[in-house]
Amino acid sequence: MKIIFAFLLITSLLGAKIEVKAQTYEDMLKRSYEYADSGALPAAEESLKAAMRLEPDNKFNFALLTNLGTIQRRQGKFEDAEVSYSAALSQRPEDALILINRAELYTEMHEIHKALADYNKLLETYPLHEQALYSRGLLYINTGEHESAQADFDLIIDKYKDTFLGRFGYAILEKARGNYDASEIVFNYLADKTPDNSRLLEERAELYFLTKRNRLAMTDINKVFAAVKYPTAEMYMLRGRIKLAQFEKESAAVDFKTAGELGYDKATVERCIKESF
Repeated sequence: MKIIFAFLLITSLLGAKIEVKAQTYEDMLKRSYEYADSGALPAAEESLKAAMRLEPDNKFNFALLTNLGTIQRRQGKFEDAEVSYSAALSQRPEDALILINRAELYTEMHEIHKALADYNKLLETYPLHEQALYSRGLLYINTGEHESAQADFDLIIDKYKDTFLGRFGYAILEKARGNYDASEIVFNYLADKTPDNSRLLEERAELYFLTKRNRLAMTDINKVFAAVKYPTAEMYMLRGRIKLAQFEKESAAVDFKTAGELGYDKATVERCIKESF
């Protein structure tokens, strides 16, 4: 799922005029950017914590807490990330960026009702928030509430005529309903417009897998892995399943194990690993 950072927000809020005392705070913040960009996530995490220790009352710490939660989330430290996002929300309880981040975290933790609560809270303040409507629609698909999902996607399309998210949501919904032909038509239409969209390729790869077109599925999922910096547990699980269907059992088991390390449901991972031997 897409992870949203508050780096640009912090930069704009800090502004050009920073007191001498704040230079060290800003310095640690810049280091966290550099570490995160290079993939040194534990160092990025410690830099953010150091900045907040230096200035615990800094009014911009809500943004640092948001970034801290995201960095912890990337490392699979979900409980720590929840604490960080919640601390940020205690300072900005209606902040759309933080609510979306925590909702996405809850989704990864399979805490669907908590995720829905965050999206519902956001939509009370911003009833036509496209990302929140789309993400809530996906959660409704996961809970089998297809009519509610369709209502959210309808609202997006009514408000945003050229929306990608609304149509993409419909394609995912039709796939969940078993209407594979209809789903594929929309996926292919969107892929013609955005051929490098990793999220779209991942969903289409699953569609190909479900319809037993494993070579096409592997082509799409390989493009996803080549494009993204931080593959998710779901990506590893899907690739593992495709490999297993192609009798690449040892390689599939490695992917399943990695998915488990990234927080995927342990029982599912263990079952898939057993199927690999």
